[in-house]
Amino acid sequence: MAGSRPRAAPTDDRHWRGSARLATGCSAAFLGLTLLVDLDAETLTPPRALLWLVVTAMIFTILLPQRVTAGPGWLEVQGLVRRQCVRTDALVSVRQHGDISAHLILRDTDGHRLELDPRTLVANPLLWHELDTGVRRSRAHGTLLEGRDVLEQLGHQVDDVTTQAVLRASGIF
Repeated sequence: MAGSRPRAAPTDDRHWRGSARLATGCSAAFLGLTLLVDLDAETLTPPRALLWLVVTAMIFTILLPQRVTAGPGWLEVQGLVRRQCVRTDALVSVRQHGDISAHLILRDTDGHRLELDPRTLVANPLLWHELDTGVRRSRAHGTLLEGRDVLEQLGHQVDDVTTQAVLRASGIF
């Protein structure tokens, strides 16, 4: 179409592929070792092999991280079973639950809810930038009623980690 802007490419979690490969490798190693031990003990039967396959699938499901993607005005978290998406430019609340195993919970004006690990945002400044841009629009529209302090703390964490990475890369730190 003439005069239309090209749509920006979504930003992905840059560590997801490595984590997915690790989950696959660990699961495959578990399956291989359990089958090898059963073979060596001469106790491998079809039901036991099926059991090891089921346990391996459960381990893979537990180890596989959620895939986080963001674009202008939206943030999406996709697991094996479900997909969650919120409009970051129409957020109503942002909450953080837990300290050690913290989860960030975002809700938008459409009633959609998204839950993710804040460490994903800290490790991916581009994802944080997309969220922060949307949050600024939510504030400007007056929809963000709860969670400004949580976002400020998270923003400071992202800034600290990014600054340390820059200093390390330049040899200063």
